[in-house]
Amino acid sequence: MNDSPTQKRPRGTRWCSIGIVAAAIGAVAVVVCLAGVRVGLIGAQTAFMAFAIGLLAFAVGLVSTGVGLLLSKGSAGAASKQRAWTALAAAVLFFAASFSQMPNMSGTAPINDISTDVRNPPAFVAIVPFREGAPVPPEYAGQETARQQAEAYPDIQTLMIERPTDEVLNAAEKVAQDLGWEIVAIDRIGGRIEATDTTFWFRFKDDVVIRLTPRGDETYVDIRSKSRVGRGDMGANASRIRRFLERLSEITST
Repeated sequence: MNDSPTQKRPRGTRWCSIGIVAAAIGAVAVVVCLAGVRVGLIGAQTAFMAFAIGLLAFAVGLVSTGVGLLLSKGSAGAASKQRAWTALAAAVLFFAASFSQMPNMSGTAPINDISTDVRNPPAFVAIVPFREGAPVPPEYAGQETARQQAEAYPDIQTLMIERPTDEVLNAAEKVAQDLGWEIVAIDRIGGRIEATDTTFWFRFKDDVVIRLTPRGDETYVDIRSKSRVGRGDMGANASRIRRFLERLSEITST
């Protein structure tokens, strides 16, 4: 028979222990998703899911270690003080880095097909085989998307440049390359460029088609950008089009 009194664990021990484990899971999930997608071991959607798991785990780690350290007055109770503070710091750094990289979603629309010409949007041709099996088809999304685009991105319009079409095509090709897009096809006779842009973190692939239309001494530039997966794009396609048009306008005005 054991007559010794039951020893209670110091306050904050359980909270800190849970937080340490949760932060470790979060760190592993984030490293796996970012490293795995970089070397091609996992796809973009799988990486995004792994990141979401890491986000949830770090949230648990942040709350748990925070409560545990507060209850224990910074000692972490019977848990490792060093690991508890490291878990808390890792969670804080993770959220700080994540929020700093988040795009400004104010004014965005839940669409992923953006075009300067919504009445006659440029069509994908050479890129169609690369989109085979993608959840989002290459065809234009339709009039409801056009309506939402007009409300969210009224500035996305056809660009008119007072230059011959061949000069504008060369400039458009240079801008696309400078932006890091992978050129899939160039039709110099028809005035078309098709390219793919891969996002930095999760390696999502968005496709772009540029159409040049000569009208006298002027060239009208239309561009369309569409995601391969997802319903919304957090404004990524509109931002991509803006960057392209701004740079093209700059180099053709000099």
